[in-house]
Amino acid sequence: MNKLKSIVLLALSLLMLWSCSKDNNGKTEEPKPVNVRCVTINGQNLVQPDGSKLFIKGVNLAHWLNQEGYMFNFQKRSAHQINEMFCQLVGPEYTAKFWKDFIDNYITLEDMEFIKSTGANTVRLPLHYKLFTNEDFMGSNDPDLGFEILDRVIEWCKQTGLYVVVDLHCAPGGNSGDNIDDSHGYPWLFESDAQQRKTCELWKKIADRCKGEAIVLGYELLNEPIPSTFKHLYPQLHPVLKRITQAIREVDQNHIVIWGGANYNDDFTVFDVNDLAFDNKIMFACHRYGSQWIGNFTEFRDKVNLPMFMSEWGHGESWEWQSTFSKVLRDNNIGYTSWPYKKISGWDSFVGVRQPDNWDKIVEFEKSPRMNYDDIVAAREKCGQDVARKAMADFIENCKYKNCEKFEGYINSVRMNE
Repeated sequence: MNKLKSIVLLALSLLMLWSCSKDNNGKTEEPKPVNVRCVTINGQNLVQPDGSKLFIKGVNLAHWLNQEGYMFNFQKRSAHQINEMFCQLVGPEYTAKFWKDFIDNYITLEDMEFIKSTGANTVRLPLHYKLFTNEDFMGSNDPDLGFEILDRVIEWCKQTGLYVVVDLHCAPGGNSGDNIDDSHGYPWLFESDAQQRKTCELWKKIADRCKGEAIVLGYELLNEPIPSTFKHLYPQLHPVLKRITQAIREVDQNHIVIWGGANYNDDFTVFDVNDLAFDNKIMFACHRYGSQWIGNFTEFRDKVNLPMFMSEWGHGESWEWQSTFSKVLRDNNIGYTSWPYKKISGWDSFVGVRQPDNWDKIVEFEKSPRMNYDDIVAAREKCGQDVARKAMADFIENCKYKNCEKFEGYINSVRMNE
């Protein structure tokens, strides 16, 4: 009898514990919000935790975690195309080693300290969704890799005093349908409920990780969504961004969310201005290349009375052109992060990676027709595996901050010290 009573009491205790973990609707209780003072919004301005105004001035940590062909002196290639090319040339094992070394050396604390020394106060961190999944990317299928890198960058930002904007550059399904989002040539994200759910879940995980980090300035939900080529998808942008925002708010009420306009962050007429009050921490991100006209950005900014942020610009005609444009942005209260911080040497970045010996042979291989195995074999033999591997190893050495060229003229042109 006593044994039966003990079993009944144990069962009742377990039942009570289970029921206490549920709310009235049978759902698990949401985690309690973390109260941390972050950068917030006051009209068209950003306000730091100490109450002072924040004018964003900084740079993009581009190419590090979402490669673009031109920054290797390749053609218009996406990350998966570049990876495939390297695998054809030197094999998947050596390619995986190259990517690991690339992650560990392309951006380091030394780079962040240098960025801070220029007068910058912010870095934008473009991310590829595959870093947070078991899909193959940069030689890994570890879903924790993205969080390890994100934690690393946040720690560097704490040490240097730089804010970080977390940017989902490459979203599940494709947000741009171009090489910049590493998609298959179409922004299927906006037609796929499954990919939207995947994107929301990813942002929830990122936001849950960052919710207590005041050094995180905000979350840029989708980079350069829906080019005009796919204009029929414009009506989907607002509801998808709203859906992601609401998913983030399930775990993080502290941080700003950043919405980019359609057609490469240029067209803001796609947004329903009467449907923005559901969240009090929304700001907007514009991009501009090749022009200094920002009238459409300031018009929309003034209409909604919320901050506008130029999260990408650069590659201007000259340093003088960039200096003029940065003044235009400053005069119109539009903070900015230029693109990019580092690339293979030119003049249009903070620092440049010196092109290694025989890198031109890799470039030639990349340009060669490789539509069948005979083509691949012929192009590889012309380049030489050992030559390519040595050039790739030299690239890793050259990309280290201590070995990079510093372009003071470029840095001055984007007015970091003002």
